Amino acid sequence: MEYLHLGKAGIKVSELSLGAWVTYGHQFGVEEAKEIMTAAYDAGVNFFDNAEAYASGQAELIMGKALKELGWARKDYLISTKIFWGGEGPNDRGLSYKHIVEGVNNSLKRLQLEYVDLLFAHRPDPETPIEETVFAFNQVIREGKAFYWGTSEWSAAEIMRAADFARRNNLRPPSMEQPQYNLFHRRRFEKEYAPLYKELGYGTTTWSPLYGGVLTGKYNKGVIPEGSRASLDHYAWMKERVQNEAKIAVAKQLAEVADDLGVSLAQMSLAWLLKNPNVSTVITGASKVSQVEENMKAVNVKDQLTGDVMDRISEIVKDVED
Repeated sequence: MEYLHLGKAGIKVSELSLGAWVTYGHQFGVEEAKEIMTAAYDAGVNFFDNAEAYASGQAELIMGKALKELGWARKDYLISTKIFWGGEGPNDRGLSYKHIVEGVNNSLKRLQLEYVDLLFAHRPDPETPIEETVFAFNQVIREGKAFYWGTSEWSAAEIMRAADFARRNNLRPPSMEQPQYNLFHRRRFEKEYAPLYKELGYGTTTWSPLYGGVLTGKYNKGVIPEGSRASLDHYAWMKERVQNEAKIAVAKQLAEVADDLGVSLAQMSLAWLLKNPNVSTVITGASKVSQVEENMKAVNVKDQLTGDVMDRISEIVKDVED
């Protein structure tokens, strides 16, 4: 496992990390979380991602209890959470000063932590002035409840506006983005965000590296396996994604490349992401220890993705893009 700077920030994150989306609170509880987090930690993972919205706060509760029982030294791991969807009340969502401060306080209670290392604005909020949002995240940092703040699924223009306001007012600008990035979803990361890496030194914590499981090959037969994310009631919207015939056809071609390398499609897809110098860490998900163990092997696949292999992959995916 390599540890990379989060953009130009001094903090270092493991190149592969573990997220709580979908699984925590929907597929398992504290005991399973401890087993899966331990498998990742033992493989070198030091970054665990969460959000106030995941399972309506249950994901943070589960991760907090797991961390408490595992007893790891706080200096040895990084935790993130994301603020935007905190409830149904008129002030329980969005990026107002009130919700950011209250949302962070509630997340810390659920996580049983004094601070999170990384704090994200889970989505842009067109109803709140960006100045108010920047001030609020800076206040949270001043209070020692977070060390770095960033954005998730913001446009490059919105990020630039926030960074420009922060610099003009001697405030901490956002320093990282959490975008979706995978072989089927490339344009924003590779094109729109390109100036952020150069001009702002932006780091990235990418999510959905396997496109909801399509890039594992498990949907190549056109059947949704029992227990997969697409079979869950809460994630019924995934069914359309994983049954997309064009993407399944591409996944089958990619599986042939992986077979030629002697690795799984999932490992090759993760390694492809790790080859990008603008990727700070790839957030993986897992509902079983065996999935963690298999995913972590991707760090040893990077060197197999030579220029010729990367060109072959690019040719296969060139016409498939969300």
